Amino acid sequence: MCGRFALKASAEELRNVFGYLGAAPGAEGMPPRFNIAPTQPIATIRHAHGARRFALVRWGLVPAWVKDPSAFSLLINARAETVAEKPSFRGAIRHRRCLVPASGYYEWHRPSDGSKQPWYIRPRDGQMVALAGLWEEWCDPDGGEIETGALLTVPANAALAPIHHRMPAVIAPEDFDIWLDVGGTSVKEAVALLRPAPEDFFEAVPVSQRVNSARDDDETLTEPAALQDAPPEAGSAATPQSKPVGRDAGQLDLF
Repeated sequence: MCGRFALKASAEELRNVFGYLGAAPGAEGMPPRFNIAPTQPIATIRHAHGARRFALVRWGLVPAWVKDPSAFSLLINARAETVAEKPSFRGAIRHRRCLVPASGYYEWHRPSDGSKQPWYIRPRDGQMVALAGLWEEWCDPDGGEIETGALLTVPANAALAPIHHRMPAVIAPEDFDIWLDVGGTSVKEAVALLRPAPEDFFEAVPVSQRVNSARDDDETLTEPAALQDAPPEAGSAATPQSKPVGRDAGQLDLF
């Protein structure tokens, strides 16, 4: 599962990595974000009109067939194993795939005592990562439109499984065009790209409980902090300055 993430990059860095056409509307001057939460805007890259394009969407996918979004569950994640079968995601995985730029994401480990320890999980090389995403457009009866999105998740690799059993799917740069080509890449081919990141790709650091509140959004949230629990066994993604983490991981509470 992925319920919070960070994006520290500037608009120029985003263009350099993702190669979208021209300046992104709304991206110029877009401030760094360190605690992006569901229902907030997230940056996406999609293919449209012959080129990659930038778009902001609301995090929490609403399928086009939903009549009342307020009565519909907030879909922030979609499981890669079932995405092609679920009515909420079938159309998007076929026609509306996107990349979601991130500097890292947060996950919460729950030991047997019921406490929760947040971890910040980031690429070891310090670069941005492209998370696999889906987007949808919902129209209300009065003609208003809203674009929404969700992140795709896969089983965690062995390095991160001690923290949580799921992780966001990462799309490698050489696969950007394949993933975004909704006209030429079949659903089967696209789903085949959804796999756990290599075990040495991410590193995990324990961070402050302040990240639990979406109101807090500053760079210190991503800095190492003392562990709040005493996890039972080691995970190789943990950084040298942190203690090991255990395998009893649960879902993140969002609300």
